[in-house]
Amino acid sequence: MTSIMPDKHKIRQAVKWIVEQLGEQKGSVKSLIPEAALKFNLSPKEEQDLEHFYKEKKGQSKEP
Repeated sequence: MTSIMPDKHKIRQAVKWIVEQLGEQKGSVKSLIPEAALKFNLSPKEEQDLEHFYKEKKGQSKEP
């Protein structure tokens, strides 16, 4: 039985774009996520996944 898996390619492109924008100091992650969602035509679920990715990444960078 095959399952339908969401295409994560658009999310990867959005992450790459956000990293580039941050490197050029063109905004914060919080402001860039909605821009990336529009730029890469992300669904609301994909935008949530992108937000979750950055929240999880932020949580991992903290020292215990």
